[in-house]
Amino acid sequence: MKVIAILYKGGKAAKQEPRLLGTVGNELGIRSWLESRGHEYLVSDDKEGPDSFLHKHIIDADIVITTPFHPGYITKDLLDKAKNLKACATAGVGSDHVDLNAAAAKGIDVFEVTGSNVVSVAEHAVMSILLLVRNFVPAHEMIKRGDWIVSDVARDAFDLEGKVVGTIGAGRIGYRILQRLQPFNCKEFLYYDYNALTPEAGQAVGAWRVEDLEAFVAQCDVVTINAPLHEGTRGMVNKELLAHFKEGAWLVNTARGAICNADDVAAAPAPRDHPWRTMQGPHGGGNGMVPHYSGTTLDAQRRYAEGTREILENFFDGKPQIAANVIIGSKGYATNSYGQR
Repeated sequence: MKVIAILYKGGKAAKQEPRLLGTVGNELGIRSWLESRGHEYLVSDDKEGPDSFLHKHIIDADIVITTPFHPGYITKDLLDKAKNLKACATAGVGSDHVDLNAAAAKGIDVFEVTGSNVVSVAEHAVMSILLLVRNFVPAHEMIKRGDWIVSDVARDAFDLEGKVVGTIGAGRIGYRILQRLQPFNCKEFLYYDYNALTPEAGQAVGAWRVEDLEAFVAQCDVVTINAPLHEGTRGMVNKELLAHFKEGAWLVNTARGAICNADDVAAAPAPRDHPWRTMQGPHGGGNGMVPHYSGTTLDAQRRYAEGTREILENFFDGKPQIAANVIIGSKGYATNSYGQR
């Protein structure tokens, strides 16, 4: 079979660090294995436009591997041209870059390595919450400038203790965030999700479900977004919803940028002049934006590279996939993670 992969550039870092498996240079570590089984394996980061590697090679590919960190967008138009395509595999978590409805209609399987980066993203989200609440970035920037004006950063620095923290999405990542925040003695944990936690799971982290989104954000000092991108979440956090936030609330989005005001998120990654890169609070700070790397730590890369190989091996050998890894299967949607259907 012809297998193609769209991964991100590794440059010198990938040559120096072979554990950067999610890069073009290190190819998920599966080239030798694939070729030993007689399969063709082509890898590139070139994914934009009709003359790109992705657009040219998907036409006769059997399997396409993509990644959330440098997503190759598998649109309906591309799927219409991909006459041999049998499966799309996401090396990581989050398959919103694939037109899932079109894949389901065409009987094309969609897999992802569910759970491969949930710890990595949960840890990153907790870090981001603390960076914002403690006003860390402006404090560090002050030191780099050679200044030492404690009052300028202390006026926007708070304790996480006693605050209300809420997660939009209480699945594998959102729930782990709540677990990791337990020692901080927060006032309350809330969650907004169409899938309710079991009573036992909710009680274990002391989390309460709020079914109205506006009422949910109105109570939160910290809102962390941990939901997949789909029709129901695209543009969810918009001007209308932001009007219900507490003044001075902190928003952490380690999910997908387009969940927050889709009109403002025209491209990914954010262009050099994108306002999210430089926006600040009234006293400076309040911004901890980073590239999309929370789920691609070296540990996560090992997990999703191993998981991708397992998905391919099961597919080649006709073995059943791990159920949680199947997004689109023979009967269409195999998960409710991408919206209520």
